[in-house]
Amino acid sequence: MPGRLALLSSSPRIAPGLLTRAAWQCLEAADAVLARDADEPLAAAVEDAGVPVRHVGDVPAPELARALVSEATSAAAPSPDRGGVVWVLSADGDPGLTDAIASEVSRLPDPPDVEVVVGSWDVPGARLLDLVAVMDRLRSPGGCPWDAEQTHESLVKYLIEESHEAAEAIRSGDRDHMVEELGDVLLQVAFQARVGEEDPDRPFDIDEVAGAIVEKLLRRHPHVFAEGEATTPEEVERAWEVIKAEERAAKAEHTGGEAGHTGLLHGIPVSLPTMLAAEKALSRWQRTGGDLAALRDDDGDLGDRMLALVARAREQGQSADDLLREALHRFAAERR
Repeated sequence: MPGRLALLSSSPRIAPGLLTRAAWQCLEAADAVLARDADEPLAAAVEDAGVPVRHVGDVPAPELARALVSEATSAAAPSPDRGGVVWVLSADGDPGLTDAIASEVSRLPDPPDVEVVVGSWDVPGARLLDLVAVMDRLRSPGGCPWDAEQTHESLVKYLIEESHEAAEAIRSGDRDHMVEELGDVLLQVAFQARVGEEDPDRPFDIDEVAGAIVEKLLRRHPHVFAEGEATTPEEVERAWEVIKAEERAAKAEHTGGEAGHTGLLHGIPVSLPTMLAAEKALSRWQRTGGDLAALRDDDGDLGDRMLALVARAREQGQSADDLLREALHRFAAERR
């Protein structure tokens, strides 16, 4: 019976000791378990669990492949549930090793069985950990000088710019462009959070940012996560207004400030395009009982009539901003 060589892989984004049952069975049954260095996270976790690991150091892939195949071939013939050699893959996946092993076994008349044993898989969202790690490297000593000197304030213009570019990509319908531009927006969030870690008085990090939005989503969706009864988009919006009013009251009690909005424009950023600000204010007014039909586009001055047109678009389930943008593109196309 030929020997057995198992390559144990795991996600570097998962705690190294969290391995599948099959992976632990493979390790415990092995005649020999090998890895590059003692400081490799997965190898260290295996040793901490009581499985001896032999360290071979920084050996080139071809030489390592020959050694592993040779040891697997010369090892005692494994039984169906025992034996063989296990190589604990490094965090970088040991580039070139699998190709080198394939080359080795192809020249042997009776090569060992080679299999990849997956110890853990990435969970959805795991690449976000890579983004956090990369951002930390860029911001830390020895990283990027430009990234290191940025502040919350200096980054605001990039957040605004990238948000507009992402909106344009979404309108284009180009999926690859959307992925790229949404990634740029995500970078700005991660960048701001990394800067926030260094505040000497009130630091915050990406987990605090993510935790805050998770708590808000749970709180504002009782019809999904609790005992709420909203079943239509309109009922959801009305429930939101009640929940947000309760949140404002609680915040005011905590901070000693005043509860409630100071008006329909409360909390709407002054930098928000005017058309979008109008849509948001009208939406608030409508949810509190305001009648959009009462705004007539033949009353008042030009500004009042423009606001009434925004209200009419909302009544029809459309966005005045989108309608005006489409009209502008048609206008430009007809006059080329």
